[in-house]
Amino acid sequence: MNESVQSTEIVQEANAAVIMASADHLAYGGLVALPTETVYGLAADATNGTAVAAIFEAKNRPHFNPLICHVYDGEMAAKLVNINAVAQNLIDAFWPGPLTLVLPALADNGICDLVTAGLDTLAVRMPANEVTRAIIEKLGKPIAAPSANLSGKISPTTAAHVAESLSDFVKVIVDDGPTSEGIESTIVAVNETKITLLRPGTITQDAIEEATGLLVTTQNSAEIIAPGMMQSHYAPDTPLILNAELRENSCFMIGFGAIDGDISLSQSGDLKEAASKLFASLRQADKANMSKILVAPIPHEGLGIAINDRLERAAAPK
Repeated sequence: MNESVQSTEIVQEANAAVIMASADHLAYGGLVALPTETVYGLAADATNGTAVAAIFEAKNRPHFNPLICHVYDGEMAAKLVNINAVAQNLIDAFWPGPLTLVLPALADNGICDLVTAGLDTLAVRMPANEVTRAIIEKLGKPIAAPSANLSGKISPTTAAHVAESLSDFVKVIVDDGPTSEGIESTIVAVNETKITLLRPGTITQDAIEEATGLLVTTQNSAEIIAPGMMQSHYAPDTPLILNAELRENSCFMIGFGAIDGDISLSQSGDLKEAASKLFASLRQADKANMSKILVAPIPHEGLGIAINDRLERAAAPK
């Protein structure tokens, strides 16, 4: 399905009529760019194979890279995946919010194979954004919604970012302002006795261990079993140099804390502020048309682990 459109509408007032119209567009196989608390997502009905294929076409996304199913509530999730006691504990602690659970998919759950990339697991989360949850509720089905940008490029945290890269493919962009978290959700694989961190996010490993009493391990293999695990991801077109402490001529400097720059992720060293500004800052730096983008060191602790994960993938060879 080619979702190419003649014009794109950015809808800034998410009222009942917009929620209904967006749900109807999804129900008829269209794509809608929706806000979440993490980044803006490119949404399709997760049970409609043709619509989901349009996501991959629009993003130029590899088909081996699975998608996250966004649900309205835990009851909708329970129709898609096997929710064990550990997973239920995480749902109770962190949903709605930026935590994605990779769980065994139920047989005949209606989710198209493109969403799972042929795996026997499914990634699910309940977004905290009330507009998007209302649209899912009105649709009555889960939505597949990866970040609304070209695959591997900088994730969008505003409606304008979506329009910059995907206006040829999405007719409706629901604008709910800048996202609050600024980076994608934490992803964990969960079984009855083990939690494996697949992608760090604003819900930290320490928070998950405190909520469950279980040690969180990290993924050791390069196998892609969830979104955001590709080595090169979130990348600007300009070469990116990490852990830079000094400015260089003809380079754009992104500062942090005491290290100044052309812009700063957070002059006070606040990691939450840095996460919320990360992708927008990379976009601004990329548009400066300098020879390189330099980024000051980010502490590798707490939320800094997730920020460094995004930066390392953004700087990886393409």
